[in-house]
Amino acid sequence: MEDSDSTPLQADRLQLRPLDGQDLDAVVALDRALAGHSRRGFFARRLEHAARDPGGFVAVAAERDAGLAGFALARITEGEFGATSRGAVLDAIGVDPALARQRGVGRGLIDGLVAELHGRGIGELATQVDWTEHRLLGFFARSGFDLAPRIVLARASADRLPVVRGAGSERDVDHRDTTGDDFQSLAHDRLPVRSMTREDLASIIEIDRRITGRPRPAYLARKLEETFTESAVQMSLVVEIDHHPAGFVMARVDIGEFGHAEPEAVMDTIGVDPRHGHKGIATALLSQLMANLVALRTETLRTEVGWNHFGLMRFLDRMGFGPHRRLALRRPIHG
Repeated sequence: MEDSDSTPLQADRLQLRPLDGQDLDAVVALDRALAGHSRRGFFARRLEHAARDPGGFVAVAAERDAGLAGFALARITEGEFGATSRGAVLDAIGVDPALARQRGVGRGLIDGLVAELHGRGIGELATQVDWTEHRLLGFFARSGFDLAPRIVLARASADRLPVVRGAGSERDVDHRDTTGDDFQSLAHDRLPVRSMTREDLASIIEIDRRITGRPRPAYLARKLEETFTESAVQMSLVVEIDHHPAGFVMARVDIGEFGHAEPEAVMDTIGVDPRHGHKGIATALLSQLMANLVALRTETLRTEVGWNHFGLMRFLDRMGFGPHRRLALRRPIHG
C-alpha cells in the first residue's frame, strides 16, 4: 500500500469507475503481483455475485492511462456478527505496485467507496488488518479509519470442544472432562444437525425475529444465498427439534478475504430459537461445524463480536475462542 512520504499522483490521470467482471484478469494479475499467489477463485466469485446482487456490494476500479491502477471491493452487511444496523466491509483492496509510492490511488479508492456507501445511506465502512501489517495499518489510519468497538476471535478447528453434560443449559460445560469425546458424539448423540437448505429460509427468518424482535427477511435471504453461491464451501447448518429448525449457524469457507492466503472459516451468524433455550443447541451447531472443518482440513474458525456483547463473549470463551491477531477497524461515514 502507499507510504506516508510518497509523491502525489496527478488527479487528472486517475479515474474511478465501477469494477465489473470484465476486470477479472487485470484484478487477478495485479493481486498476484502484490501477494505472490493467485486468488482467482475468490475474485471470480465476488465479481459474479456482485453482478447478480448489485445492492449487496460496492466494487470500485481506479484507472490510469487506460490501465487498471487499483481496485477495492466491499460488501454490504446487516446483522453479521450481531450488528443491528447496515454497514459495509472492505475485504479486498490493491494498488498497482508501480504506483505504490504515489499517494492518491489507495485513498482515491477508499473515498470512492465511501461516496457510494454514503449515497446508499450506510454509516460505516469496516475492515480487518493483521496487527503486524504496519504499512497497511498506517494507510488505513491516514484514510480515516480507527479501532472498531469489536473483537476478532478465533479457535483452532481441531481443538476438542468442552463437553456439555446432558440436554441442560448451554452453561453446563465441564472444562475438566478428559474422556476424549469427539465432535461427532457431541453433535450427533444429542441433537440432529444437518446442512442448511434454501427451504429453511422461512424458519430462519422466524427464529431471527424471535431473537431480535424485528423481521429481517431481505438480509437473511441474502445471507442464505451467499452460503450457496459466494463461499468456496457451504458450511451453514441447522439443528432440528421435533423435525423443525430450532437453531442455525451461517458460516463460510473461502481463500482471499482480507488478503488471507489459507482457507479459513468465518462464522457470520448463530441463532437459537428462544423457545428452545438451554438445550445445548448452539454447542451442537459448533461441534458439528468443527467436525466438518476438520474433515475439510480447514484449520481455523473466525468470528467478530462487539466488545460489550458479554453473553456471546462468555459462550464463545467456553467454546474455546480467543483473541485473533487481526484488529477490527472502522471509518465512520458522515452525512
